[in-house]
Amino acid sequence: MRILLTNDDGYHAPGLAALERIAATLSDDVWIVAPAEDQSGTSRSLTLTRPMRLRQFGERRFAVTGTPTDSVLMALGEVMADRKPDLILSGVNRGANLGEDVFYSGTVSAAMEGALAGIRSVALSQRYAVQGLGDAVSFATAEAWGERVLRPLLSLDFGPRTLINVNFPPVPPEAVRGIRATRQGLRDYGRAKLERRSDPRGYDYYWLALGRLPHQPGDDTDLDAIAEDCIAVTPLHLDLTHRASLAMLGAAYR
Repeated sequence: MRILLTNDDGYHAPGLAALERIAATLSDDVWIVAPAEDQSGTSRSLTLTRPMRLRQFGERRFAVTGTPTDSVLMALGEVMADRKPDLILSGVNRGANLGEDVFYSGTVSAAMEGALAGIRSVALSQRYAVQGLGDAVSFATAEAWGERVLRPLLSLDFGPRTLINVNFPPVPPEAVRGIRATRQGLRDYGRAKLERRSDPRGYDYYWLALGRLPHQPGDDTDLDAIAEDCIAVTPLHLDLTHRASLAMLGAAYR
């Protein structure tokens, strides 16, 4: 089995190293094509106004001066053009991708690009409990449980343009209470906060910060599973059509 690894935290991110160790339990034909720098929150953006560069760090190891979506496109169209991967793994992301996070996440978007190409694709993210840890975030739980989560997915028949979003809870491996199939949750909108600061010349600048909103468990979502120290495994698909509205719209234009 040929496996492609990518992420949105960048080629040198500890989570990508953790993912490589997980992938090694599944195959010895593992390739890395990842963004050269941190591309968190870039969603499905493409690099269209400047050229991209591809740097090789070793056998089957490459970095791209672009986004996660760019990286998958570069892998499929250039690096692995002779034979496409059988599986694409994106992550392990530093921080969870739950609920509406999937609309912003570069990690999930890389898996989306794989799904569009008809390749079995999985996004993996590790939630952490303490803010400001930087590269000190532990991926021990993702590593301990990664193979157990992924191996059953290898034989399942994914639907067209479908991907799997996996989130690991912020607890030690031995404290995980199981693996749960969930649907995508949704928090109340309002997480975004703008922090205004001033530079030495007196001009204002802003940091976009994402606060945590309270969530009441009890609805079988990815948010619930993580709150209960379970691993959330969520199937996502790329058809955003709200089918219940089609008849209403059709009637409106008659």
